Amino acid sequence: MHVDKIEPLDRRRSRVFLDGDFAFALYNGEIRRYRLEEGQELEKALYEQIFREIVCRRARERALFLLKDMDRTEHELRARLKRGWYPDSAIEETMAFLKEYHYVDDLAYARKYMEAYGEKKSRAQLMQSLWRKGIDRAVAEELYNEARPDTAKQIQKLLRKKGYTGQPLSREEKGKLAAYLMRRGFSWEESKNAFLERDEYT
Repeated sequence: MHVDKIEPLDRRRSRVFLDGDFAFALYNGEIRRYRLEEGQELEKALYEQIFREIVCRRARERALFLLKDMDRTEHELRARLKRGWYPDSAIEETMAFLKEYHYVDDLAYARKYMEAYGEKKSRAQLMQSLWRKGIDRAVAEELYNEARPDTAKQIQKLLRKKGYTGQPLSREEKGKLAAYLMRRGFSWEESKNAFLERDEYT
């Protein structure tokens, strides 16, 4: 392997490029310790040592640290490790380790998320949030159907927050509240059924 370039990443770390591709990021002290220099040939055994003992270990420790205070999906962890300049190969090994020991379980995460927010967010908001976290849309839909949140109850709670307690309202006021509910991710049909009189809005 040929060390093409060693490029500063920040004050403490540098990126090492081997055979034309980014290989890994190391602390500058580690680069000096392993005597890495541009233009040199890096023996495979030394590469494997650096990759296993430093890069993979550090990626695993970083992932476990990220999971210490809160659960995360595989997609979220991959993104955070990618931003930390861990190579794809180290990320793959880290994910394999986390899955083997059940530190990462997207299905369990999605189910807990649905239990926590199913009665607080609209169906659209739940689907969007889970999708952004990397949860398959079909899985999210299935879990939503299992949970069956009471959308009418959710809407009534939101309306109370907006000051509506059942008093008569003008058509314009009702329209504004309906628009508010739709901005929160509820469909027109859900808003109409839970709040607006059918004979006025059909």
